[in-house]
Amino acid sequence: MKFDPASNIQDLLQFGEFGGVNPSITDSATYTFMEAQTMTGTFEGETEGCFLYSRHWNPSNKFLADALAAMEGTECAWVTASGMAAITSTILQICSAGDHIVSSVTTYGGTFAFMKNYLPKFNIDVTFVDITDLDAVKAAMKPNTKMVYTETMTNPLLRISDLPALSKIAHAGNAKFVVDNTFTPLMVTPAKWGADVVVYSMTKFINGKNDCVAGAICASVDFVNALSSVIDGTAMLLGPVLDPLRSSSILKNLHTLHIRMKQHSYNAMYLATKFKAIGLKFNYPGLPEHIDYDLLTKLLNTEYGYGGMISIDMGIAESANELMERMQIAGVGYLAVSLGYFKTLFSNSGKSTSSEVPKETQEEMGMSEGLVRFSVGLDNDIERTYQKIEKCLKDMNLI
Repeated sequence: MKFDPASNIQDLLQFGEFGGVNPSITDSATYTFMEAQTMTGTFEGETEGCFLYSRHWNPSNKFLADALAAMEGTECAWVTASGMAAITSTILQICSAGDHIVSSVTTYGGTFAFMKNYLPKFNIDVTFVDITDLDAVKAAMKPNTKMVYTETMTNPLLRISDLPALSKIAHAGNAKFVVDNTFTPLMVTPAKWGADVVVYSMTKFINGKNDCVAGAICASVDFVNALSSVIDGTAMLLGPVLDPLRSSSILKNLHTLHIRMKQHSYNAMYLATKFKAIGLKFNYPGLPEHIDYDLLTKLLNTEYGYGGMISIDMGIAESANELMERMQIAGVGYLAVSLGYFKTLFSNSGKSTSSEVPKETQEEMGMSEGLVRFSVGLDNDIERTYQKIEKCLKDMNLI
């Protein structure tokens, strides 16, 4: 039987306290015990079904974590107050002073900044590589390498990581393989391809409403137990807890993710095909001419399509800015950072979500200063949207 992440979510039976079809939202920071010994056992991680304190676990977060683990095919999951909290907690749980990380140089700007500028405080060294160059990844491995880190679909260049090959390289060096799957939920299941830990910014596609900030860590029971240990667990001690009310709303939105991802993918494919026809310089991994098309096709849970992320290259930042301003006025979407929203969002990556990456590094990785990243929305009539984009391009004498 094939792995079906959407069905795994659907098959969960998660009732409310009084038989409600939605799980009850916990409104408590702390929880009572009928016996003192049960409290002691909970502190020591020896009891199940008991809750101690909401920074540790609470029922609402546990419901969401269980659904995410079902979606990812992992034993367990942990939810956090932001995607960066998921990423940083994972890194600090795995790595200690004197350790080394091999990371994709093309990654979310916040992740790059944390690794480049913050981890040196802890004497944790990072080697940034072109993650699509497997020989470069192998060459970067050291005896003290504890992690290989990448994104399934890199931000913002939309390259695809060869997850099975990277997993083999990481595990051959006794390192953990950590994958950020924010751009490709349901589409790709990294754990199936050897990822030890899968992280998310749930702010994006998973929640889909841009009304909260949240993150997730999907991994083994042992890893999540270590992460949440009251003695030395990184997430427990740093305290990036997700509010239970937000957990509840994200869980409800998770049940429509499969519908939304299919529409995001359909709309992005439609725009990519149109952009190709008019000769626009664009990037979309769902067309055969994309350098990683065959790889992504191999990794895909195919029914969810090739995703809602697409980019066009305007050459210079001034042209990118003019196009984005025109598209916002025309009603194409919003000039805004983030992604996975029901409306189309677009931004100039080099001046926004990747601005933490030095300009010379952007140039080395092939990021144009005129790169416009589109998170294609859920528009019902995508041809109508395209006509608006086409008019903006014509008004700029670009087509």
